Amino acid sequence: MYIAMNRFRVVRGREADFEAVWKGRDTRLNSVAGVIEFRLLRGTSSDDHTLYASHTVWESLQDFENWTHSEAFRAVHRNVGDQRGMYLGHPQFEGFEVVQYLAIGSD
Repeated sequence: MYIAMNRFRVVRGREADFEAVWKGRDTRLNSVAGVIEFRLLRGTSSDDHTLYASHTVWESLQDFENWTHSEAFRAVHRNVGDQRGMYLGHPQFEGFEVVQYLAIGSD
């Protein structure tokens, strides 16, 4: 498995706008091979921003890379620049190969 995360520092007071953008967009992930799950996470707040992370689990690094080179990826990210005043800096990408996985509570 592979986990792809982007961390966003969202300007304080713009959290509802940020969440509305994510909840209202067509992610196109339903039709992408290898995607297992997606989560949008809200973290702690400081004086000037609230931390968010997008968290996507993939069957493999190759599946994630295929997504990033697809037309669906380009379409989803086409208007990202429209929300520039919402962020402090650029999102920070973090990618992880899963080295251990425990499904707690399953048989």
